[in-house]
Amino acid sequence: MRYQSIDSQLFVRNRGNLRALLKPNSVVILHANDIYPTNADGTMPFRQHSDLYYLTGVNQEETVLVLMPDAHDPTEREVLFVKKTSEQIAIWEGEKLTKEQAQAGSGIQRIEWSESFSSFVHRWLPQVENIYLSTNEHLRASVVVETKNDRFIKECQSRYPLHRYERLSPLMHRLRMLKQPEEIEMIQKACDITEAGFRRVLGLIQPEIGEWEIEADLLHEFVRRGSRGFAYSPIIGSGKSACVLHYVENDKICQDGDLVLMDVAAEYGGWNSDMTRTVPVNGTFSPRQRAVYEAVLRVMRGADPLLRPGKLPGVYQKQVLELMEKELIGLQLIDAEEARKQGPDKPLVKKYFMHGTSHHLGLDVHDVAPPNQPFMEGMVVTIEPGIYIREEGIGIRLENNVVIGRDSNFDLMANIPIEADEIECLMRR
Repeated sequence: MRYQSIDSQLFVRNRGNLRALLKPNSVVILHANDIYPTNADGTMPFRQHSDLYYLTGVNQEETVLVLMPDAHDPTEREVLFVKKTSEQIAIWEGEKLTKEQAQAGSGIQRIEWSESFSSFVHRWLPQVENIYLSTNEHLRASVVVETKNDRFIKECQSRYPLHRYERLSPLMHRLRMLKQPEEIEMIQKACDITEAGFRRVLGLIQPEIGEWEIEADLLHEFVRRGSRGFAYSPIIGSGKSACVLHYVENDKICQDGDLVLMDVAAEYGGWNSDMTRTVPVNGTFSPRQRAVYEAVLRVMRGADPLLRPGKLPGVYQKQVLELMEKELIGLQLIDAEEARKQGPDKPLVKKYFMHGTSHHLGLDVHDVAPPNQPFMEGMVVTIEPGIYIREEGIGIRLENNVVIGRDSNFDLMANIPIEADEIECLMRR
């Protein structure tokens, strides 16, 4: 097996936790993602809806979950619909899940074929008062494609206009923001695979290597260790490209004397890691590069103890900006007197550090959580400060993934090299 098996009890618990949040006499209906087209007859690789995967563990298209906790018939309280294998599908795509396989993987006892969903749902909906449906409510989402869930909302509201409709996403955000031990285990595995890829490329990076060659070696190591590949589009930015936050072309030659920023990480079993490291192309930091690197590393380490249960993200970010302000003054990038005069938004600091320090991590790289939710024990988040000096062609970001603990945080990437001396030593091998 490519991935270690996940105990179906994780998904059983997840559904139980969701049921506890529902209003009486409700139904939840959640569809799998579509397989999205590219051009001609091409399609994107299938990517399951994260909420559906969280509740069922099923990674297959045309899957539908129905939860109706107050149904009079106990067999109708949770039903999973999966795609039936035809002879043509078996020949061209391979066999889909059997009912027995779907039952074993999800822990759901009643499995039906997707083709029968409509007849079932139109018998069930008149029995309930509240219908929970899914929309993408991530604060940074740019929704330009209509999904299967979007289409079902229109269909359902048209046929049953007098029902009360409820938002499923806020409930799922509350559940998914806290990671269970099985999830942390999978994220740790993704981090360990990421570490192997990073150690591999440290021995390969040298002047005149292509950014795409680094990308290829990382992908090779990730896949050979059981990952399906990158958790997100990899950023391999050398020289001035390291100052472009979402640089993804990865098509430049790494030059002697430059730095190369690698924001790359592996997924494992559907869960993600998220790492950034910045290293000297020739294996040795210049004095200026090292000074900036050490400043970023101090901010990263200073941010960790600030990341405490009960603290609001906005307060945390302001505290990190204060740490960064001191470092930028020390680097003579901003003047101390001018820094004292700047407003609370710290525009002088944001010229060189313009992004947030932390985000949630899990089934999605930028994982979900309720807006303005204070940090809590059991959350998995990134810590990723950076300094970007475009006029000097220096861009340095460092990023690790941590589990927020009661008294201190657990660094899932503690074994991945980060000290400047260690980086140089490993690159000289």
